[in-house]
Amino acid sequence: MAPLSLEQLEELKRYSTPTVCNAIELFEVRPRNEGFMLPTIVCRFPELPVCVGYAATATFRAAEPAPPGKEVSLEAYYEHILSLPAPRILVAQDLDPQPLGALFGEVNATLHQALGCVGHITNGGVRDLEECRALGFHFFSGCVLVSHAYVHLEGFGEPVQVGGVTVRPGDLIHADRHGVCLIPQEVAPRLAEACAIVEALERPLLELARSSEFTPARYAEARRAFRRQWQEWVERLKG
Repeated sequence: MAPLSLEQLEELKRYSTPTVCNAIELFEVRPRNEGFMLPTIVCRFPELPVCVGYAATATFRAAEPAPPGKEVSLEAYYEHILSLPAPRILVAQDLDPQPLGALFGEVNATLHQALGCVGHITNGGVRDLEECRALGFHFFSGCVLVSHAYVHLEGFGEPVQVGGVTVRPGDLIHADRHGVCLIPQEVAPRLAEACAIVEALERPLLELARSSEFTPARYAEARRAFRRQWQEWVERLKG
């Protein structure tokens, strides 16, 4: 499937990641408890706008130096990133048993920004928070670290395990202060439309709860209507 246009990606950035998760449920393409990272992966810059992009993948270690002659070609790694649709997000799996050295700080964030990346997601650590915040470069990580130690790439361009999900090169990611969600390819072109539908379906519930007309009985009736309308949209989107 072709990548989304920049206009479609900008439309998705109008919505929060929880709204995107709800909208994906309308398509019934995966279980509701799958497709998003565990809360071990924390947004380090919650004040930044929504982060949307296509995954480039890598694995790394930092506890010990790379074995002699086993160094990964950085030029080939950069070409891997550039081969993917923009904007890009570098998703890197830290293979060390305990995170020790950060792959990303100010220098790597600046470099990857030049490669068309808008953020970095890792089960490991990040550093240089103030500098990277100023770049507008998103970090989602398992921890914050002070050193890069002996950090080196182990590989790239293969599926990685981060935050309880498998991320493959080219996967479309939506992330914000709440966390990280993977967007199924088959629903991506219609997902912004589904987000608008979700907001429209929720609006009567919110308006009733905020009004002087609220009673538990009225809210229960509104919830029944919401469920009926939700199922109607599920059937329409299947068609």
